[in-house]
Amino acid sequence: MTQQHVKIRIPYGKLSAIGPGKAVLLEAIAQHGSISAAAKSMGMSYKRGWDLVSTMNQAFREPLVSTATGGVQGGGAQITAFGAEVLQRYRALESTAAEAISADLLALQKLLVE
Repeated sequence: MTQQHVKIRIPYGKLSAIGPGKAVLLEAIAQHGSISAAAKSMGMSYKRGWDLVSTMNQAFREPLVSTATGGVQGGGAQITAFGAEVLQRYRALESTAAEAISADLLALQKLLVE
């Protein structure tokens, strides 16, 4: 039986403000210092990465990611302090939810076809 986990998405209209993929994208931006490199590391296009960042930045009261345009020094992106807080709270939410449902999830997994 494969390991299963809960996926939490925080709604924002018809979209999600943050969810598992967006959280990974934020972590990748923090690691790589650019949306392009972060998206590439996840196997997605720059446009897809930018669209996800744009949605997050619009959904929250402050931007989660700040960007700098290219030039001699090159462009880049970084997670804002507010973005780091949102990411930390999202990961805490995932952890709390996983712990709360672990017994029921295990019981359901035992009912799945192997």
